[in-house]
Amino acid sequence: MNVIHLKYPHQLAQKVKDQPYSLAIGFFDGVHKGHKAVIESAIQKAEELNIKSAVMTFDPHPSIVLGGRNEKVFYITPLSQKLDTLEKLNVDTVFVVNFTSDFAKLTPEQFIEYFIIDLNVQHVTAGFDFSFGAFGKGNMELMAQLSNGHYGVTVIDKLSDIEEKISSTRIRKALQDGEMEQVRNLLGRAFEVPGIVVHGDKRGRTMGFPTANVQAMEGCYIPATGVYAVKILVQNEWYNGVCNVGYKPTFHNPDEKRLSIEVHILDFDKNIYGEEVIVGWYKRIRSERKFNGIEALIEQIEMDKQQAIAYFEELR
Repeated sequence: MNVIHLKYPHQLAQKVKDQPYSLAIGFFDGVHKGHKAVIESAIQKAEELNIKSAVMTFDPHPSIVLGGRNEKVFYITPLSQKLDTLEKLNVDTVFVVNFTSDFAKLTPEQFIEYFIIDLNVQHVTAGFDFSFGAFGKGNMELMAQLSNGHYGVTVIDKLSDIEEKISSTRIRKALQDGEMEQVRNLLGRAFEVPGIVVHGDKRGRTMGFPTANVQAMEGCYIPATGVYAVKILVQNEWYNGVCNVGYKPTFHNPDEKRLSIEVHILDFDKNIYGEEVIVGWYKRIRSERKFNGIEALIEQIEMDKQQAIAYFEELR
């Protein structure tokens, strides 16, 4: 997959301009089921037209540049993860547009000129609610009106489940609440956090539950504190596990806020310090709490482990 970073005003090599594209356009945070419908439609159109497929996304999040949000925005998929996910969808090219103040001032007509026509886009696919240009004045109806025969347009309708529209906002709320089964349903896959295994306090080993202490990749969102049934990718193989996210109140002063991600990997006995891993989150088993002594904690961890085993047995 070819990744091309663009900044307004941008210059493109002639060979890039000569390549025609079927383009899916959007921010695509999470690359959830709704996003996949847009991207897969663009790929199908590329096959029909015998041209390359492309995705246009933006970095950073527009709200960071434009403001107007009270809450802090976090990414479901930081850019590197988003690119990995798009590559798995067999996208040929990704345009990453640097979202700046100058870019935000472009009129809809200017956006189409510089980022559609100048890129030799022959077909544009986006969701029904995609907007572009200053103050979001451009919509997909206007995109079609301004094509002047240069490109075709496909609009993907709202994708909903039994509750409401599938959206990145819903996924963020579910992540904050630790509702990982809902997150997995909305994404169409487990939420994943890449990281590296680092040295911890090794207390789990003394209790009979050795854990991999995972330092998450910078920028990743960590779900709500608690105990989860997870899978972990180690050396290209997935293993079931139980993960504790939190501050270990049984051992640590609650005023010392050091968030940790510790995974007890089932049926596993290897030294993996320094290994890059990916944690896939499946179900929240319980909230984190303080126990009255080590024995009570060990008993609860065994119960958590059995719940995780039973969950993955049902999932098969």
